[in-house]
Amino acid sequence: MNKIFFYILTLFFTINIFSQSKEDCFSNLSIFAEYAKVKNYNAAYEPWLKLKADCPDLNAAIYVYGERILKDFIKNSELNERAKFENDLLDLYDEWLQYFPKSKSGRQESGKILAIKAQAMIDFKLGDNNEIYKVYDLAFKTNPESFTSPKGLYNYFKIYFNLYKEENSSITLESVFEKYEELTEKFEFEMGVYSSKLDNLLKKEEGSSLLTGRESRNKRVYEVNMVACSTYLNNLNAIIAKEATCENLIPLYRKNFDKFKNDPVWINRAASRMDSKDCSDDPLFVELVEALHQLNPSANSAYYLGLLNDKKGNSSEAIKYYTESIDLETDNLKKAKTLYKIALKFKKSGQYSKSRSYANKALNFQPSLGSAYLLISNLYAASANNCGNTQFEKRAIYWLAAKDARKAASVDASIRKTAIKTAVSYEGRAPSKTDIFTEGKSGEIISIKCWIGKNVTVPSL
Repeated sequence: MNKIFFYILTLFFTINIFSQSKEDCFSNLSIFAEYAKVKNYNAAYEPWLKLKADCPDLNAAIYVYGERILKDFIKNSELNERAKFENDLLDLYDEWLQYFPKSKSGRQESGKILAIKAQAMIDFKLGDNNEIYKVYDLAFKTNPESFTSPKGLYNYFKIYFNLYKEENSSITLESVFEKYEELTEKFEFEMGVYSSKLDNLLKKEEGSSLLTGRESRNKRVYEVNMVACSTYLNNLNAIIAKEATCENLIPLYRKNFDKFKNDPVWINRAASRMDSKDCSDDPLFVELVEALHQLNPSANSAYYLGLLNDKKGNSSEAIKYYTESIDLETDNLKKAKTLYKIALKFKKSGQYSKSRSYANKALNFQPSLGSAYLLISNLYAASANNCGNTQFEKRAIYWLAAKDARKAASVDASIRKTAIKTAVSYEGRAPSKTDIFTEGKSGEIISIKCWIGKNVTVPSL
């Protein structure tokens, strides 16, 4: 009986102590979080430290705010104290991964956390390139879904490229291109996600429906992320530009063609890179395209066959393959991308009407594709001297060009600055108020003939 009584008493005290400990943890969580929110990190530190030691799995705020506390201490500590906080920060990320690898919704976030750790290692010089690369690589290979930071993806490639450039590096140029293709595809995927969300909101706006407050905030977030993705992707391209020349690409792909001739992913990437770098005149490009279409007839292979026929002057065959490319593609954003590329090809060959037609088709699939509006704007501006019967009419075309440039700016934040600059430039070339008054054209509708076939309304004075 005494033993039973002693057991019950021990259990009671254990539960009581546990409850008290849990209560202390919640109290410390509340105290440290309130201090951390107002950036009083000195006051937040002690309750945070105790909370992390006693209840490391209580709340993800321990790691979100804890990161801010330690980063502040590193920035503001004396040199002899800084090392401790630097080590604590690296340990914090490992503990974050251990206790909260998932979001509240259950989404795996280990890739995101590892990418944040790698960025901190860069910011505070907490490792060499090889050590930082390993963290990024682990993030990308184990959980790429949550590794979405444009800056992180860019730095992942930049560090790999720097390792390639080191003396006696074991990294080959071929590996650099493979990594570049992987990350380019990742950037394009993330941009596609944001584009799809923006397109839905733009369709709602164009349908004369007002966006809710939440939708307006989301739109701004999507636009900011699109700009970041576009900027860092351009930076990525700038890094690889000196290496990705026809002089380097052709012998590299020629050397590996027999090895990978049955690999559609490799062939598609090789053909894509040669096309983007204007190496498509080389016979190797023909071999790549034919092999790709034989292995796996796809939207891409059909597009490249269209390109080949275009170069030979076989316009009808080119259009046939371009149309096949669109039909084979199931993803609307990829359809838009292909249609836009076709529009660019027609612009380059001086076929402006066809170029506009394909740009408009692209916009049907992706309303947020500002570059398509900007292309149409440039087509109009390039025709100003060839369309219109009088000098006033010729210059009036710039109002059309400016309108589409403004439209590009309104739908696509990633090219907004360029589009606005373009619109201002074209507006400056259009008739001035003095010209409108002198010609007596205020409010008049002018019909622009030739391939444009549009009306433009002269601004009222």
